[in-house]
Amino acid sequence: MAKMNPYLNFDGKAEEAFTFYKSVFGTEFDGPIHRIGDTPGLDGITEEEKKRVMHVSLPIGGGDVLMASDTVPSMGHKLVVGNNNYISLHPTSREEADKLFNGL
Repeated sequence: MAKMNPYLNFDGKAEEAFTFYKSVFGTEFDGPIHRIGDTPGLDGITEEEKKRVMHVSLPIGGGDVLMASDTVPSMGHKLVVGNNNYISLHPTSREEADKLFNGL
């Protein structure tokens, strides 16, 4: 059966959020954090936008991976907080559930 990997969007806070998630789940990023500025041919974006996250992924256990990127306002991206992004966690024990709940 296929697994669903949630993908979240942030308005310039993806790295901050994923650094926090990393501390809660106790795992490491699945590869480097890719930046908007690493992409060739993106003329007209601001220096701040170049530092934004194009892609980050974090294994969270059981083969599940949480992924994210930041919006790029100068390209017309607009984040609407609460726009149907949900995460469903399925811990394997009460202890793990309590640890995650208390950490988050």
